[in-house]
Amino acid sequence: MSLLPSHGQITCATCFSCNKNDIVFDQTQESTPNWRITNNPLAWGSSNPEIIVLGFSKGPTQSGALSSVPHNDIAFKGGRANIDKILNFLNVTPQNKTLVNSRYACDSLINNEDERFHFGSLIRCTVERFDSAKNEWKGSGGGMLDKFVKTDFGQMVSQNCASKYLSNLPFRTKLVVMFGLGTKLNYVHQSFKLFEQVRGGNWRWINEVAYTDGLITIVHVEHFASQGSLIPNWLGVNDDPRQKYGLMARDVVNSIFNK
Repeated sequence: MSLLPSHGQITCATCFSCNKNDIVFDQTQESTPNWRITNNPLAWGSSNPEIIVLGFSKGPTQSGALSSVPHNDIAFKGGRANIDKILNFLNVTPQNKTLVNSRYACDSLINNEDERFHFGSLIRCTVERFDSAKNEWKGSGGGMLDKFVKTDFGQMVSQNCASKYLSNLPFRTKLVVMFGLGTKLNYVHQSFKLFEQVRGGNWRWINEVAYTDGLITIVHVEHFASQGSLIPNWLGVNDDPRQKYGLMARDVVNSIFNK
């Protein structure tokens, strides 16, 4: 049985051209003129999960806190209220849970190494793009997810990361929840290709936001850091066409766990 990385820092040098002994956590970088990654891979929760929850990479709110806050507080920092809403909508978190010494329901899931959840990111290192107009590196922005995985550098990094951490999952794992849809679902389609490449097998689409190889199912949901009305629209709070993606995701998850 293959286990996922244990709760904490991950030692990995796969995408870096320097000697692995020269890598310094959260300092060593690999870059092209337009994109770069910083070596700071992390993991939270169980290494033998039933459900994997993945962002794209650590955004500036998370990566900027690495040296100043405890490990358990880094994952999805600044977005946990939306994490609660999305996971609750999917019916995968305990209902009416009493919070003890925590602000959000997902806190205990992220912190607990024996829970049914593993939390991390598709790209375990921090991804940034160069904004030539502002002459600065940015870890967030519209279309970033699908734009990165379309570049040669992005394909190399994503294939390396997915091959190492997603190609051979624990027998117990049934579901991977992916935050992010991308422009016109481009991120969903790029991710489908990525899983095909690194896992092989017979992949098929279930609906517009979910696909499976018969062993695990990938479900894409609204990004937890989406701005404006995107998350309420996805949740069905507003009467908006985007709510169909939320319903599609929930229907697939419910079918997995027979709810």
